[in-house]
Amino acid sequence: MEKIDLRDLDLGEMEELLRALGAPSYRARQLFAWVHGRGKSDWEEMTDLPRALREELAARSYVSKLEPCRHAVAADGRTQKYLVSLPDGQAVETVRMDYRRRTNRSRRTACLSSQVGCSLGCRFCATGEVGFRRNLRPGELVGQVYFWNERAGAAGTGRITNVVYMGMGEPLLNYEAVRKSIVLLSHPLGQNIGHRRITVSTCGVVPGIERLAAEGPPVRLAVSLHAADDALRSRLVPINRRYPLDILLGACRAYTARTGRRVTFAYLLLAGLNDQPQEAHRLARRLAGIPCGGCGSSAAYNPCAPFTPAGTSCFPLTVIVAFAVLFPGAQSATSTGSAFTV
Repeated sequence: MEKIDLRDLDLGEMEELLRALGAPSYRARQLFAWVHGRGKSDWEEMTDLPRALREELAARSYVSKLEPCRHAVAADGRTQKYLVSLPDGQAVETVRMDYRRRTNRSRRTACLSSQVGCSLGCRFCATGEVGFRRNLRPGELVGQVYFWNERAGAAGTGRITNVVYMGMGEPLLNYEAVRKSIVLLSHPLGQNIGHRRITVSTCGVVPGIERLAAEGPPVRLAVSLHAADDALRSRLVPINRRYPLDILLGACRAYTARTGRRVTFAYLLLAGLNDQPQEAHRLARRLAGIPCGGCGSSAAYNPCAPFTPAGTSCFPLTVIVAFAVLFPGAQSATSTGSAFTV
C-alpha cells in the first residue's frame, strides 16, 4: 500500500482517515493542528495523540518535508531565497520577503512556487527555459510556508503573515492543488492566514481566473501584464495569443465584481520595448474602470538567454518614476529596479 502525505489532506480527509482507523473525530483536529498549524513532521512531537495511533498513522502515511539545497540572501538582509528539494528529488525555489511598516507592524511574505518548471515560455522568465516537469502537490505548496516558519522559530524572525503564489510555474495551471493549499493555509486550525493576505499571480490563464472567481476563496489576484497591446504582449507572454488582452481584462473586471478584490497588474519595463510614454497612456486606457492596486513597487530584471536585447538591465529609479507618473493612480517606485505594479 502506498503511503499518503498528510500535508496533502484537509480536515475532512483526515477525519475519514482516522475514522477508518477507529479513532474519534476529534483526533483529526489534533492531527490537523500538528501537521498544518504547527507544521510538524515528526511523529514523536505529536504528543497529544496516543502512541498506538501514531504508529498506525506512520504505517499508512508520512509527513513530507522540504530539504534546503542552496541559500541566498539580499544585501539588505530582508529578502532571502532557498532552492529546496522535493521528496522525488526535483527542486524549486521559495522566497521570504520581510517588510517593515510605519505602524511598527511587519509583514513577512512567502513567495511560493507552484510547478517544477513552466510550460508558458514567457520571454523574460528563466523558469520557462527549464520547461515543464510537474505540478506541485498541495502539501508541497503549504510545505514552503512551513519551511520558512521552521527557520523563523530558530532565528526568532517571526512567522509568515502573507503568501503570494508568484514563484516558479503558473499557479492557475495547477489550479486544484493551489486552491486546496489556500484552503489549508487559511484554515483556523492551520496557519489562519486571511484571504486578503493571499495573492495568486497569473500571466493570463483566463479559465483559471473565471473558476477562482466562481469557486473562491476570494483571494487577491495579480496579473503579469507587461504590455498594453496584443502584438507586443504576444511576443513577451505567448499565452496572450490564446487569451488576448480584451478577454483577459474582461475576466479581471468580472473577478473584481464577483469578489470585491482589487487586481494588481505587474508591468516589467524593458528598454525600447514597452517603456515609451505612449505605452503608459495606452496602459491607462486599457485598465480604465478596473479597480486595481495603486501602489508602486520595483523589481530588477535579470537578463536571461535567449531574451537579452540591449538595454534590458535595471533602469535608474528616475526612469521608473517617470513612467509610473504617466500612469494615473500609480505611485512612484519604492527602490531601484525595472518594474512597477498598478
